[in-house]
Amino acid sequence: MRALVVTGLVVASALTGVQQAGAANPVIADRFVADPSAHVFNGRMYLYLTDDETNSGTYWDSRSWRSYSSANLADWSDHGDVFSVSGFSWASQYAWAPEAAERNGRYYLYLPVDRTKIGVATSASPTGPFTDARGNPLVDKARDTNVGDEPIDPMVFTDGDGQSYLYFGTRKPKVVRLGADMTSTSGPITDITVNGATQYGEAPYLHKVGDTYYFSYSTGWPGQIHYATASSPMGPFTYRGVVLDYVNVSTNHHSIVQYKGEWYVVYHKNARPGGGEYKRSVVMDRLYYNADGTIRQVVQTAGGVGPFGTFTAEHSGLRLDTSGSAVQQAPPSDAQSQQWQIRTRAGGYAEVINRASGSCLDVSGGALTDGANVLQWQCHGGTNQQWTVRQTDSTTVSLVNRASGKCLDVANASEAGGAKLIQWSCTGGANQRWRQAAVGS
Repeated sequence: MRALVVTGLVVASALTGVQQAGAANPVIADRFVADPSAHVFNGRMYLYLTDDETNSGTYWDSRSWRSYSSANLADWSDHGDVFSVSGFSWASQYAWAPEAAERNGRYYLYLPVDRTKIGVATSASPTGPFTDARGNPLVDKARDTNVGDEPIDPMVFTDGDGQSYLYFGTRKPKVVRLGADMTSTSGPITDITVNGATQYGEAPYLHKVGDTYYFSYSTGWPGQIHYATASSPMGPFTYRGVVLDYVNVSTNHHSIVQYKGEWYVVYHKNARPGGGEYKRSVVMDRLYYNADGTIRQVVQTAGGVGPFGTFTAEHSGLRLDTSGSAVQQAPPSDAQSQQWQIRTRAGGYAEVINRASGSCLDVSGGALTDGANVLQWQCHGGTNQQWTVRQTDSTTVSLVNRASGKCLDVANASEAGGAKLIQWSCTGGANQRWRQAAVGS
């Protein structure tokens, strides 16, 4: 367990029992991004994303791709734009869903443009700078046969024998072998067959567990993510079921990735204020397999993948809990409304995020006065949602609001269940001190 360093003060997990790492939804809290391509390079999780922040808001017309990385799935480094449409002299518009791959120490981006082509850019680093690897498209609807309606949503899978495959396409999934240089194709573009499937729309994805190949995809607009299995990366595949249900936008695009022994699905939805069809956000949830190798349908959560901890009021033994928008103290239970995650922010501050709702601990209206209500509210990055986690003694911490400098407080030191939380000038009293523990402790 790692320590959380906050404005020069340390909350040691060895003392509090809370592990501070974990992804809260949305994963990228301060920017509209979509179409996640998730990869593990050099022990870090990398996300390559469509930049919805810069599109018009009336279409998916962004012109660049972004990347973020993390070692703990909580604190994400923003690597900015890693490539743009202008990096391909032969392309003009539409920076759509990207893909990435690594081979022999070089990194490759597979980038659909113009709704008719897929290009390749390469770099010695996963964060770039990337340059056009070919000077012309890898796949081109005007040049190549059996490309389908639109050669978009590229996905690269490299098998244990070193052979890499490029999957792509709308309405009919396609696959072609890649050359060892990762910048050329080998052989014809062929159709992927999924026996028993209801419908294929877009967003193909392939991963492998043991000897089984899992092919997953969106069923359309709106779409679920369905999956099928085979004994070969070329198929034919047999339909198995639903991985991910509909999201709250019409497009559904995902990655499945294993990181530090756990499986995750990364996808997009409308998860931030001001979002929608063209302003999407990336979220992450856990993926589980049954004993027979089938995949359980993913539970979409507001809180993300955790881990989460609890806060117990020192004076009353009651836990920090939520009820509607209110924050209160309540008798300990297994309810997710009593489970919280700390997400570090710039400057050493932290957001305190509720597992049940995915909302942030918030001082109502950004008030600076004693007695202002503390509630939960959709995370927006404001200073009234940022806290210093300050160690008060060997077993307790106080939560100090960044905007007001005041402490999270149980009014009048009430010991009653349901007592609402406020902010108050920090006194060091037991009603302002909280014991942290891992869920289940």
